[in-house]
Amino acid sequence: MTDPSDYTPPAVWTWNKASGGRFANINRPIAGATHDKALPVGRHPLQLYSLGTPNGVKVTVMLEELLALGHSGAEYDAWLVRINEGEQFGSGFVAANPNSKIPALVDRSGPVPVRVFESGAILIYLAEKFGGAFLPADGAARAECLSWLFWQMGSAPFLGGGFGHFYAYAPSKIEYAIDRYAMEVKRQLDVLDRHLAEHPFLAGEHYTIADMAVWPWYGTLVKGQLYGAGEFLQVQTYANVLRWTDQIAQRPAVKRGRMVNRTFGQPSSQLHERHDATDFDMKTQDKLGAST
Repeated sequence: MTDPSDYTPPAVWTWNKASGGRFANINRPIAGATHDKALPVGRHPLQLYSLGTPNGVKVTVMLEELLALGHSGAEYDAWLVRINEGEQFGSGFVAANPNSKIPALVDRSGPVPVRVFESGAILIYLAEKFGGAFLPADGAARAECLSWLFWQMGSAPFLGGGFGHFYAYAPSKIEYAIDRYAMEVKRQLDVLDRHLAEHPFLAGEHYTIADMAVWPWYGTLVKGQLYGAGEFLQVQTYANVLRWTDQIAQRPAVKRGRMVNRTFGQPSSQLHERHDATDFDMKTQDKLGAST
């Protein structure tokens, strides 16, 4: 890699060499499919194509929360998309999400399948489909919920693509880049901490899709489980975010949702694909069998 201090941007940027880093094999400056591959379709109305990253967890948590409320129409198949292997560039996935990012949802409950992509859009779509579940109907509460949802959608790229990339994945450590994004991430944590000092949840008194969107990113971060950066960012100082994080983590639907499409961590925490509620029971039986 070129020493950052010696680099001068060319007059016209061209893609003529690998960028290096963990995701160099899938990075490219063009969109579209790289190969033909149809998406699998299960027996439920909702078909989710995803991976258990923070953006994917948002949606599986929402689906499990809807099922916990008794919305049987929220039954879903969750298919694993291995982004490190470029599966998001298959023709079927690109048809579901032209941006080739997980998650993508296809709703087959009506006469014509409906595709929904971008995790925030999926949360709103599901909330509205199921009678406004976890989304206040109107007024200040709805505005607050949507404001925090879009705060997360705008802030997470600084955490993931900014701090996470340069701190954990870049082929060389660049002090300016890490300092720049570490400062922003800590500012974001302070925003959350100050707000949660006065409110039990992001939109106020009630748990909403805003919490489901923010928790997989910032909850994981303050527990020291994201990018191995807990000590570096002194995450233990954000007491109100930690309180909120732990409270949400105890919800049974959250415990289930965070397992789905997960391919890392302890094997007992992984459910690569979910096609029926009994899949969780099978996972528990596997865990008990392994411990006896």
